[in-house]
Formats: sequence, structure tokens, C-alpha cells
Amino acid sequence: MRVLSWNIHKGIGGVDRRYALGRIGAVIRHYDPDVALLQEVDKAVPRTRRDDQAELLADTLGFPHVAFGDNVRLSEGRYGNATLSRFPISEQRNINLKFSVKKKRGGLYTELHARVNGRHRTLHVFNIHLGLSGVERRWQIRRLLSSDPLAHLDRNSRIIIGGDTNDWSGALGRGQLRKAGFLAATGSGARATATFPAWRPVGALDRIFTRGALQVHGHFGARMEMARQASDHRPIIVDCELLAR
Repeated sequence: MRVLSWNIHKGIGGVDRRYALGRIGAVIRHYDPDVALLQEVDKAVPRTRRDDQAELLADTLGFPHVAFGDNVRLSEGRYGNATLSRFPISEQRNINLKFSVKKKRGGLYTELHARVNGRHRTLHVFNIHLGLSGVERRWQIRRLLSSDPLAHLDRNSRIIIGGDTNDWSGALGRGQLRKAGFLAATGSGARATATFPAWRPVGALDRIFTRGALQVHGHFGARMEMARQASDHRPIIVDCELLAR
């Protein structure tokens, strides 16, 4: 199973500032994920032609299942996180991660059901976009870990947490998430794959963490030229296997 996480910046290029959702779709199609965790996804916003970006990408790329969690309401339209899946989504909810007076943030939960070698496998996915300050991010991770349903899942449940963490130092992976049993699937320390800024990545802001009956076989950052142009972040990709519990 392949998981891709990407802050798509509403489909607006980080260098040319041009809105071209087709570039986002072309990059996702190239890496062919089974699950795509997208952040900064617009819906009915004038700056992006009032497109429903999650539905457009799902239709264009052939993802039969899509969930959207709006975090920020604008005077016209809204934006937030979207999860595109080739596996059925049986449950979805948006977890409020707003901290104090800071910008509204959220974590989109989806419960997915895959069929592997004739057997059903349940996967719990949390698509997150965290805040800019360390205090804010630590609070948001505590809230996420204590939220329903994550708090009620056992250590063998297949769980993926992925998205734009805004965590330059990787402190979350060394601290709260590690204590909760999560592994850094996209590397840690100097080995964490950098994704920001897209034109020349130096920061590993986009990360994926796993826990439970999952085996990670590898990860990499997108290198195609269009990924450099399409957003201000590059995608991060993880290949993993859903194991029996």
C-alpha cells in the first residue's frame, strides 16, 4: 500500500503563484498512491475558481472515496484537509485542533477498509495540519492522541498519522508520538526527508507516522520537476504493508 501526503497550497505554485490544479493531479497520478492525504485544499473559494478541489482531484484521478474536513471558513468558501482513498471509507470526522487564538487547524480522521489477500484489513488514518509554534503543536498532538477515536484504539490497530506538521526540528516524533508508540516512517533527525520549500527542500515539515500492524518498506520525497512547481511543499510518499493483527 502506498500513502502520499502533500500540502498542495490550494494548487497555487510556490514560485510562479499560478493556480493550476492539473499540476497537482499530474504529480499524484505519477506516484500512484492508494491513499492521498492533502492539506490546504479549497472548496468554493474565488481565488481557485470556486472549485471543489477534493472532488475534482478524486474524479480526475479515479479515487472512488473522498473525505473533506474544512478548518477555515472564509467570506466565500472554505479550506482544510482532504483524504482520497482507493479503499472504502466507513467513518470520517474532523477533529478540532484550534489552539487559543491561533489560526484554526484540524485533523481529518477516516476509517478505511482494504482487502488484502482475500482478508479485510482496517486502517485508521489521521490527516493533520499543525500550527507554527512549538507550544501550539505539542498541545495539538496531545489533543489528537486523547481524541475519540484515537484514544480508544489499541497498540495493534493499524494507524497512520500524516500531514504538514510544521515541525522543523522533528520534536514531535522524538517526544509525544514516540511515547505513544508511533514510528517516524519518513525518517528522523538528519535522515528525515525534506519537503519544504518545494524549489529546494531543507525542512522536513511533511511527515508520516505509523503504529500497530503495519510494516514500512520505504519512503521518499517527490523529485519530479512538476512537484517542484505545483505547490510550496513537495509530497512525501511511504510504502507499507498491512499486517495481520
